[in-house]
Amino acid sequence: MKCENIREELMETLLGGGSQAASPEVQEHLRSCATCAQELASFRQTMALLDEWRAPLPSPYFTSRLRARVREEGSAQPAGWLAWLRRPVVAVAAMVLVAVGISLLEVGNIKDDSTIATNDAVVRVNAAGNAVSDLQYLDKNADLFSEFDALDGSSSTE
Repeated sequence: MKCENIREELMETLLGGGSQAASPEVQEHLRSCATCAQELASFRQTMALLDEWRAPLPSPYFTSRLRARVREEGSAQPAGWLAWLRRPVVAVAAMVLVAVGISLLEVGNIKDDSTIATNDAVVRVNAAGNAVSDLQYLDKNADLFSEFDALDGSSSTE
């Protein structure tokens, strides 16, 4: 076996009870390869140190000091002119106001009539028109609509 394959199985060998739990191929490789055997020994030393280590106990007043510090941090007001935006309710309200303001600006820009730009001229289209104004509009812009097929069939005979 290659050393890369053995190194992947070293931790399983170590956790499985040593070289007795290893497959015969791994045992054979560990006997013939000093580097892999040294790495297994290093893993064993590390695991032995971790087994002996105990987490230190906190000081007797750790919990009360921690609670007091959390209370102090919670009551401290952030400084700065944008500090009020850190509150979620205020931030959401500000976003809603901005959205409403933008939508009102867009609604204010909508007009009763709109313009259509062509290659030759700007044509104004009256949205709320009547028949007379429509005929006057067609008469003024006859050259613009001269190639429009739908109007050719509906024109009056003279």
